[in-house]
Amino acid sequence: MGIMFLGNEELGKKNDDHKPTKIPLIRPRWNAAARAPRSKLVKRLAIAFALGLFVYLFISNLPTDVPIRDRRHPVYLPNSGSANSRPGWKANRPSFLASGTQAGDSAPPQPPYNGPLLFRNLLPSLEAIQSTDGGSSVNKNILFAAASLKSAALLLPLACQMGGELRNYVHFALIGGSGIDMGRLRALNGIDETCQVIFHDARPDFATTSTPERLKRSAARALFHIKKYMHPQAAIVDASGSEEEYFISGFRKQARDSEIPLIELPENAHSRLAWITKLDSSSLAAWDKISIDILIHAPPSSSGSLIHLLKSLSAADFSAGSIPHLTIDLPQGVDHATAEFLKAFQWPPGRAEMPSHPRQLSLRHRIPRSSVTGEESAVRFLESFWPSNPKYSHVLVLSPQAQLSPQFFHYLKYSTLYYLYSGTSRAQNWGSRLLGISLDLPSTHLDGSKPFTPPPGKGTTPFLWQAPDSNAALFTGQKWAELHALVTHLTEYQHVTQPLPAFFTEKLVSKRYPSWLEHALKLSRARGYWTLYPGDATARNLATVHSELYRAPEEYERELDEEEPSTGTELPVPEGMLFETLPDGRLPPFDDMPLLLWDGQSIALSGLDDAAAAYTNEFRLAVGGCEALSPADLTRKSSMKDLFCLKDD
Repeated sequence: MGIMFLGNEELGKKNDDHKPTKIPLIRPRWNAAARAPRSKLVKRLAIAFALGLFVYLFISNLPTDVPIRDRRHPVYLPNSGSANSRPGWKANRPSFLASGTQAGDSAPPQPPYNGPLLFRNLLPSLEAIQSTDGGSSVNKNILFAAASLKSAALLLPLACQMGGELRNYVHFALIGGSGIDMGRLRALNGIDETCQVIFHDARPDFATTSTPERLKRSAARALFHIKKYMHPQAAIVDASGSEEEYFISGFRKQARDSEIPLIELPENAHSRLAWITKLDSSSLAAWDKISIDILIHAPPSSSGSLIHLLKSLSAADFSAGSIPHLTIDLPQGVDHATAEFLKAFQWPPGRAEMPSHPRQLSLRHRIPRSSVTGEESAVRFLESFWPSNPKYSHVLVLSPQAQLSPQFFHYLKYSTLYYLYSGTSRAQNWGSRLLGISLDLPSTHLDGSKPFTPPPGKGTTPFLWQAPDSNAALFTGQKWAELHALVTHLTEYQHVTQPLPAFFTEKLVSKRYPSWLEHALKLSRARGYWTLYPGDATARNLATVHSELYRAPEEYERELDEEEPSTGTELPVPEGMLFETLPDGRLPPFDDMPLLLWDGQSIALSGLDDAAAAYTNEFRLAVGGCEALSPADLTRKSSMKDLFCLKDD
C-alpha cells in the first residue's frame, strides 16, 4: 500500500508545488459605451423595419409594361428625305425620335391616350411651302383650319374660292381627332387639282384614341408649329356651332398668344361672308384690328326718324366683326315717344352672340340753351368721338333720316379692309386720299342749288367725290383727327381775329346740312381728299334717306323753320344680295372710278392736286404770316398747323 500511494507529507508537498500561477489583471485603457435606453432602441428598429417594407413594396409593384415617359416638348416627325429642306432648317428643325430608334418600336397605347404630342405628318407639308415666304412675318399666307368634318365641308369651298382669286397662298389644316385620310377628305368634298389650296395634316399621333384634353393641346400646338413655318396673316375657322369645342378653345388661345388674327365664320358664311375670299392677306391681317363706332346726332323733333334708324340698326347683320359702340347725341328736348323707346332699347341687340353682353350704348343729353351757334354745334359734334388708334379706329356718322340695310355693315367692313389695308391700297397710298365711305347716294349738291347727277357710267360703278356726306358715311380715324385739329385752330383763329376775312365767312354748304360739314369740305379742298360713293344699284341696297322725315339742324332751326320738308319718295331698302350689285361682284380700284370736284365737275387726279394747292395757298394768305416760315414749316402736317402758318412745338 505504501508503494502504491505516497505518504501524506509528500502528498501535501506535491499539492503546494502544483498551485496555479496567479496572472495579474490588466485594466483596459478605454471605457465601455453607455448602454442605450431600451425605448430608443425599439424606435430605431421600427423605423428600419418600415423603410425595408416600403422598399420591398415599391420594387415588387414596379410596372413592367409602361414605356418611359417622354418629357420633351411636342415635336414633329423629321423627314430626312425631304428634297426641299432649306439650308439652316435641318439643324434647327425639331425631331421627336432619338438617333437609332424607330417609330414602330413602341406598342400602341391603350385608350384613352393622354401622352406626349407627336405630329408625324405635318413637317413634310410645311417644308414644302418654303416658296410662300412662310419664314417672313409678312407674307401672303392665309390658313383655314378645322377639326370637325362638318366644319371642314363648310370651309373648303370658301378656301378653294379664295385660292382661285390668286391673291393669297391658301392653306387648309386638318386638326384634332378625326381618323379620315386626307385624300378621302378631298374626295368627299369634291376637291380636285383645280382647287388652289395647300393641305396640311396637323393631327397628332393616336388622334382617334386621344382624350379631349390632349386634342385641345394638340390644336394649340399645331398652330404654334404652323406659325413657325408659315406665319399665316390670318386664320379662318368655323364658329357656326358645328366645330369641336376642344378645337375652338385651344385654337383661340394659341391664336391670341401667337398674335394671329382669328376670323370666326358664322352660320351660312358661304352666302353672308363670301366677300372675304376677294380680300388679300394684307386686308385680312387687319380683320380684328379695326374698330367702328356709330355716332348719331339727333336734331330736335326727330323722334320718329330716330326710332326708325335704331330699329334698322338692331336688325342689321354684324357677324363680320365686333358690335360697334353706339353714341346717340340727344337734343335739348326729348319727346315722350323717344324716351319710352330708349328705355327698352338694347345695344348690342339681344340676339347678338356675345357671352357677356357688354353695354355699348352711350346717351348724351344736351343742356338746354336759348340758341346754339354753328361753331358750338360743330365743336360739340366733333367732341362726341375720338379715335383711340387713328390708323384702325373709325366712326360711322348717321343722320336720323337714314334707314340702313341689314347688310350695310358687311359692305362697310369689306370696303374699309380693301381701300385702307390691302396690298394695292398700301402700295398706291389710297388711305392718304380717302376721307370717308358713304352708304348713300346724294340727291343734291352741297349748296342745295340743284339736283346731283352721278357721273356717266354703269349703274353699279362707284365714284369719288370731293364733297363729304353727313347722312350715312364712315370717316376714317386719321381724317377725323385732322378735322378735329382744323376746327380747333379755326375756332382759336376766329376768337382772336376781328373782323374775319371774307374767305372764312363764305358759306358753300347749305344750311340744310349740319355746320360741321362746312369744315369737312374745307379739309377736303385743302388736302385733296375724296369720299367714296356707291353706284346707284349698290346704294339702294345699303341705305335710304327719308326726306319726309327731315328736320333742320339745331343751329339753323330758326332760320329754316318756315321751309316745307321735301316730299320726295324713297324706295324701301331691299334685302337682296348686296354684292351682286358690285361691278363683277367685287370692289373696283380707285383708278377705275370717276373723280369729281366738290362742285360736281369731272376732273383728273392731277387737276385735283392743282386745285388743292391753289386752295391751300388762298387759305394761308387769308390767315397771313406764312411768309416768315421756312418751306419745312409749310409741309403738310396732320396737326393742320401748316394751314394756319404755325410752327410745331
